[in-house]
Amino acid sequence: MAEKETLVIASKVKAYIKETSELKCSAAVIDALSDKVRALCDEAVKKAQADKRKTVQEKDFQ
Repeated sequence: MAEKETLVIASKVKAYIKETSELKCSAAVIDALSDKVRALCDEAVKKAQADKRKTVQEKDFQ
């Protein structure tokens, strides 16, 4: 299976965690977040398709 593409900006995530908690962020966190973003996008696409739209909208993520 091909390697999955990273969907989040690692430096931004790591900086956010550091700034808000003084904790470090492991590399595996970026992969886990990308997987969650991918799943959220997949669900949003399904909702848009069910509504017969060609555009994913903010409401599809709620």
